[in-house]
Formats: sequence, C-alpha cells, structure tokens
Amino acid sequence: MKKITKLMALLMITIMVIGSFAACGGKEDTPADSTANETQNNKEEKKEESKGETKEETPEEVVAEPVTLKIWAPENQIQTGTMDSMAKSFQELHPEWDITFTIEAVGEDVTKDEILKDVSAAGDVFFFANDQLNELVNAGAIAKLGGSAEELVKTTMADTVVDTVTASDGSIYAIPFTHNTFFMFYDKTILSEEDVKTMEGIMAKSTADNVYNFCFDSAGGWKLGAWYYGAGLTIYGENATDYAAGCNWNNPTGIAVTNYIIDLINNPKTAYADDVSLSELAADHRIGAWWDGSWNYQSYKDALGDDLGLAVLPTFNPDGNDYQLKGFYGSKAIGVNPQAAFPQVAVAFATYLGGEEMQLQRFIETAQVPTNLNAAEAPEVKADEVATVIVNEASIASIMQPTSAEFGSRYWSNVGAVATEIRSGDFNKSNAQEKMDAFVATLVVE
Repeated sequence: MKKITKLMALLMITIMVIGSFAACGGKEDTPADSTANETQNNKEEKKEESKGETKEETPEEVVAEPVTLKIWAPENQIQTGTMDSMAKSFQELHPEWDITFTIEAVGEDVTKDEILKDVSAAGDVFFFANDQLNELVNAGAIAKLGGSAEELVKTTMADTVVDTVTASDGSIYAIPFTHNTFFMFYDKTILSEEDVKTMEGIMAKSTADNVYNFCFDSAGGWKLGAWYYGAGLTIYGENATDYAAGCNWNNPTGIAVTNYIIDLINNPKTAYADDVSLSELAADHRIGAWWDGSWNYQSYKDALGDDLGLAVLPTFNPDGNDYQLKGFYGSKAIGVNPQAAFPQVAVAFATYLGGEEMQLQRFIETAQVPTNLNAAEAPEVKADEVATVIVNEASIASIMQPTSAEFGSRYWSNVGAVATEIRSGDFNKSNAQEKMDAFVATLVVE
C-alpha cells in the first residue's frame, strides 16, 4: 500500500472537515468505484457517528488492491520483453490494483493440453491457437466474454476473424491478436520469384550438392493438410461439420496426393524439418524454400537480410492437375481462465493485450500482424512485406481451420503419423491405400 503525502493528507483533512458540516453524510462508494472515482470535487461525505456530533477525521490511505495474475504466453513474446512491457504499462493505467505478475512460457500450440491437466493451476490469462477453442469450451476451461471485451472483438475486427473465436454456441470466448497461418519463405540467391510459384519449379531448380531445394514440415499435421485441402479434399464436408460425410482423403485423388508427398519426402533435395535446423540452413544459404509463420520471420530476416523472399504457398501437380495448396487459416487469441482468482482484472488485462495499441506494439516487436482493423492500417503495417503476404495468403491460398471438438479430438491425434511413417519408410506407395483407409477410419464420428 502507498501512503499519501503529508500535503495531500492535510488537504483531505480540510475537505472532510468542511464536508461534515455541509451535509449529514452520504453513501460510501464500493471499493471498485471509490478507487476509480475518488477526487476532491466528487468524493462523498462520510456519515456522522451520532446526533449532531462530529468526529475528527483522520487521514485515509489510498489503498491499491493486491492482485495476482498468472500469464501463459509464447516464448517469442517473452524473450523480446513484450509481455513485461505490456504488464508494466497496464499496471500504470490501473493504480487501483497492485498486481503481481507471473509470466510463464507456454506455446500456443500446447495451451489446451496444459490447461486441461488442471484448470485451477493454469494461467489466468493465456494465449492459444483458435482451433483449440471448442474443446476448451466443452471442458469449461475458458471464460465466455461479454461487455467491453466482447465489444472489442465485434467492432474492431473482420467477421472472418470474429468467427475464429466464436464457439459452436454462438458466443465469443477469446480476443484474436494475430492471424494464424503460414506462407512461403525462400532464399532469393537460390530460387527466383517465378520458381516459387509451383512445387515443380522449386524442385526442378539445379542447386549445389549440399543445398536443399525445399524443407518438408508436417508440423504435426497442421501443414500436412495443405496438400489434401489444396486438392479439394475435405474432412466432414465443405463446412467441416457434416460428420456423416467423414473424410475422403483415401479416394483416388487422395492417394495421388499421398504418393506425391511420399516422393517429395524421399527426394534427396528435400530436407525434413525434424532432422535439420532451418535457421542454420537459411544462414548458410543451404535451403531454397520452406513454410513458416510470421512469428519466425525476424530470425530468417536476421540470417538472410535482403536475400529473404516471401510468397504465398505454391501450386502442385500430383495427378496431371495443378492445385493451389491451401494452408489452415485461423487466429491466435487471448483467453481467460474461468477459475481466475481475480476475474475482473484478468478480463481487463486480456482486453488490454488485444487492443489496438498493444497489437501495434506486438507487431513492431514480434512481427505478428494485427487483427485489429485500425492497427492494420498503420503505416508501418501497410508497408510491411509480412503483412502483405499474409493478406494474400488468406485470400488466395488458405482454408478456415476446423474448430469442432470432433475434428480436434480425432484429427490431431492421428494425422501426425502420416508424415513420420513416410519418413521412416513404414508408410510407402505399396501400402498407401491401406494406410489412408486406416487414417480415414479414425475420423469416423458415430
């Protein structure tokens, strides 16, 4: 607690003594109101203790409510000092709270799994990928938003972005802070702008013996899906909620795509992400093209400088037809734990983190493109090549990532084996149909 200065104390004594003679007492503010509204001109008088008697007033203390907040944030927002900076500026705006922040590194991709281990021990405010939303909602592990938090999402972001944090019950549960998709990075000294328009162009380029043309990354199935969705295949139909339709990745087109991937992974000019360091390959000019997100842009920019190129995902031709690869599009968002000890503060901080000013700061410090429409119009964002390619990727080469609990509980736990088994040789062209039939069977919703 911080005590007021002697001068302020003297002023307050004078005001309260005068006030005690001016009126017979008023209603006291609630703690939340008094900390926000207490001024010399509007502070209400306290009640007298007895008939006509006035009791000598004593100086009051300006009390800041002790508050604790545990924040689960991704490493890239901690290492840059972004989270510490935002916590500090939020505290300065709210002297009514004396906040002790605990900031812990938890990747957005594993947030749901970590929360569901023990909701009571999870972060009060957390960052997560939106495809985890419905499972968090169904488990009662994320708070429904209302008031200014809900209004922020509805009025400052595009409908497609709002949809990413709207659960199947129609309610908003989180605040998007950046687009969550991936795109093409490439080394301009190895590949040209024309080369990276097609996978065939990338792989046909003649390169030195120790240089890879492409890096294949399944990302646990997150990037793998681009090949199948790009070829027009679906899981649970066009709207991803027709559960009776199941998955058609094992039809003739799906097998052609699978065989294409088998050839690509086994190509000596393809690096496999789990076996290499992309940042090291990039720094040594030993990798032509690869897929990644804006969160890793700066490390590649530091390594390649002006030699770093960006583009939307290319086309590919697995069966005599050219298909545009389509990566999952979603958002990364900020949620609140329904068991937070100080829910009012947790929601206020989450809303602050997702607001225009903080989105712009996050973009400047971590290159994560704002979902806030006003922030996206800032000159530094409009002039940025990452922002430009993400907008193009979203409109040309992406598909909305399914968020249903049915998809989430079945797809992620089974799709990862496709690429890893191809890499090991257990999954090959001779058993591709059998393997894809087995994968499709895991997605059946009874």
